[in-house]
Amino acid sequence: MRNYRIIFIFLTISIFITSPALSQDYRSAEEAEGIKAGSPAPAFTATSMQGNDFSLQKALDNGPVVMIFYRGHWCPVCNRHLKAIQDSIYLVEQHGATLIAVSPERVPLLGRTAEKTGAEFTLLHDEDFRIAKAYDVHFLPGEEDRIMYNTVLGARLEQAHSDDSQQLPIPATYIIDENGTIVWRHFNPDHRIRASLEDIVNVLEEL
Repeated sequence: MRNYRIIFIFLTISIFITSPALSQDYRSAEEAEGIKAGSPAPAFTATSMQGNDFSLQKALDNGPVVMIFYRGHWCPVCNRHLKAIQDSIYLVEQHGATLIAVSPERVPLLGRTAEKTGAEFTLLHDEDFRIAKAYDVHFLPGEEDRIMYNTVLGARLEQAHSDDSQQLPIPATYIIDENGTIVWRHFNPDHRIRASLEDIVNVLEEL
């Protein structure tokens, strides 16, 4: 009986040590810095909610791009923010800008965000956090937060993303001009503080 207990304890410890969230050097939200304004915007392609390929470079051929990182359809703050943007999207579009929102959630789940927010702008799947990493906004939430997100809010992060690391993006906003330069950003590790539509429009007016 004692031998079985020892084996059980050993297996439990092994699973704990080798779990993805612990075996890699993930960082907290406070350690993320985000790519700075004035930097060249990293180019990328991603799959949209409709299953189409989206190219940042092609979008910039038509004007500036406003890019919003959001956590997922399960995030109430994200939904309120995106809905507020959608409600006044014409203020962005009248400046010739394209609005996109980027999430690590798989393509089928992007539709849930559209349903909850009424978003008619482009929603993109950030596979393997490639875009979040390029813009330096990725982080791993603390264990208590992950439990709350997965159970109370129904995020199911391991199943919703293209990997099981349960990382998330800082909900940053970037404005990229036609030359591919980041001209403005809103970056705050506190997910409750978001870029206002007024700030976004003010920047677009100066381009």
